[in-house]
Amino acid sequence: MPESSGPNATGTPLADYARSFGELPDEVVTQAHVRDVDLGIGTLALITLDNGKDHTRPSTFGARGLMSLNAAVDAVAARAAAGEIAAVGVTGKPFIFAVGADLSGVPAIDSAEKALAIGRLGHGVFRRLGELRVPSFAFINGAAMGGGVEVALHCAYRTISAGVPAVALPECFLGMVPAWGGAYLLPRLIGPAAALKVIIENPLSQNKVLRGPEAFALGIADAMFEPADFLEESLRWAARVLAGEVVVERPDPRARWPQAEWDQAVASARFFADGKLHGAAKAPYRAIDLVAAARSRTRDEGFAAEDEAQVDLLLGDELRAGLYAFDLVQRRARKPAGAPDKSLARPVTKVGVVGAGLMAAQIALLFTRRLQVPVVLTDLDQARVDAGVAHVHGEIARLASRGRLSPDAASRLTALVTGSVSKAPFADADFVIEAVFEDLAVKKRVFAEVESIVSDQCVLATNTSSLPVSAMADGLAHPERVVGFHFFNPVAVLPLVEVVRGATTDDGALATALAVGKGLKKDCVIVADRPAFVVNRLLTRFLGDITRSVDEGTPLEVAEHAADPLGLPMSPFLLLQLVGPAIALHVSQTLTRAFPDRFSVSPKLRALVEAGKSAVYGPDLRFDPEAAALLSGGDHPLTAQAVLARALEGLAQEIAIMLAEGVVAAPQDIDLCMILGAGWPFHLGGITPYLDRTGVSAKVNGAPFRA
Repeated sequence: MPESSGPNATGTPLADYARSFGELPDEVVTQAHVRDVDLGIGTLALITLDNGKDHTRPSTFGARGLMSLNAAVDAVAARAAAGEIAAVGVTGKPFIFAVGADLSGVPAIDSAEKALAIGRLGHGVFRRLGELRVPSFAFINGAAMGGGVEVALHCAYRTISAGVPAVALPECFLGMVPAWGGAYLLPRLIGPAAALKVIIENPLSQNKVLRGPEAFALGIADAMFEPADFLEESLRWAARVLAGEVVVERPDPRARWPQAEWDQAVASARFFADGKLHGAAKAPYRAIDLVAAARSRTRDEGFAAEDEAQVDLLLGDELRAGLYAFDLVQRRARKPAGAPDKSLARPVTKVGVVGAGLMAAQIALLFTRRLQVPVVLTDLDQARVDAGVAHVHGEIARLASRGRLSPDAASRLTALVTGSVSKAPFADADFVIEAVFEDLAVKKRVFAEVESIVSDQCVLATNTSSLPVSAMADGLAHPERVVGFHFFNPVAVLPLVEVVRGATTDDGALATALAVGKGLKKDCVIVADRPAFVVNRLLTRFLGDITRSVDEGTPLEVAEHAADPLGLPMSPFLLLQLVGPAIALHVSQTLTRAFPDRFSVSPKLRALVEAGKSAVYGPDLRFDPEAAALLSGGDHPLTAQAVLARALEGLAQEIAIMLAEGVVAAPQDIDLCMILGAGWPFHLGGITPYLDRTGVSAKVNGAPFRA
């Protein structure tokens, strides 16, 4: 490593921290290359961060990468002191600014000394950019996440490209906090409310990211330019700043955001985190605490507090669980286990959707937006068809009104969506998906009718949530082309598609379905044709065991909050309301017929459906009195702890049985399905390692899922 003597605020040479952490043999080192740019009024030393890989491997910071940047800062600091340069700039390789810490190094952090060293090393290197004798500029040319955003925050000025696809501080999503300056610097730059949106709300909302214009609107960058000439325009802007033609105001955050406003933003963030996590994860609350104190702390105090939080979290289970989940989503989800050769996939140039209800319309909208091919909806009568098409057209118009689509793109997509009461327009379709009522006989009739119209190569897909795909294919002339393609509601949000291989599904149909899933930007997991597949089977078991406790006499309020310690995205009966009691009842009936020893139909759930109740909660988010009355009664109440223990033990038993049945290839696929389709929290990792870690799987099955 470069032997820089540059100290951090503690006076310790940064190279000592790098040595304390040690070298990672697998680190892809991001090098900091320096070149001079003549601004006309002086020279700017431009540092380019580049790991030598293309844009598929973003630049990250391990110990050696940080020391490479530190060596570059040494060089420019010396030149600044000598009066040789007027400014320093930092940018990234094409399409990438930088995306933060090298997460592959986390397993090597096995002591508080190492955790503290990497925190102080990052702080020590980055802060030097803002403490030079000349102004520093960050030119955010591409994706900036985590430590990449923090590098930019340490600079005096920032520009951003309008084409940047992602700006984020995702640390809380993984079980960490922004700990290289982000939790201190961002709220003092853009205010506590905006900062907490980036640090807390976005990570806990499906790890949402900002696009370039959104980051600029929040004030993260001082100027924005188009991608085509971004660096050139940024350099011109920097020259104008140096010349005094552009003045960027930096008011004291204590004057700009009074304590009352700061406190309100922090309270709102805590309320949001409580709603998502019920206090189950440490990292978001540590981040909120850091932001809460940032207003009054000095920079040294703020960075020291970040270091302290980083030490605690780096050595805990939460981060490692989050990294396991992240690795599944980034790696395994992209290469589904058991996938046939992708060359067998057939092109899809037109799609048919049988049904025009809400689910079918959501599916049609997704196919239209992502594949940009003609999509035809059919239903039993013209009124239903018109309503379905109108819904899709309305959603396209809404996206255009919000700037998500250009007027031309919206017009093109609108023209692609049509409807018909006849299935004759399916004649030249390559992929037809049914989304009709969950009745096997109805679905079989649909497929028989469609098969009489489409070509022999057309794939027939079913969005069934629990019915046997093989039975739907039975009796068709070409049963090999039938495949399950199970979306989760809401279709646009949840990333999972369970691709179900029936008894006769051939490799061509399966490969086509997987290719379509990829084109839809969904993550696919191949599952066997077993009742309710993976997610609905496990959720039904989980909800069924909790509902059974209510049937036996556990108060609804107790059962509803028994799972709060897990930090699930929804409580059980709120999830029941989202799914719909009637659909939940149907799935439980299906599974009870298949597995009567482990599943049963709740008499109280049946009573809820028979009473026509579609909701357990009222508009005020309180229990609906009539629904609560239908769910009350019984002589054997359980404690919340007993309810949760029963539900987790049921999950452990069901997962072991599913693995023995070969529903999926490995426990990792169960984990992936639950993370992507059920919102199983990242801070718990996958469901199988969680059950192993807590001893539930060993208690129930005699052994953990992973020996």
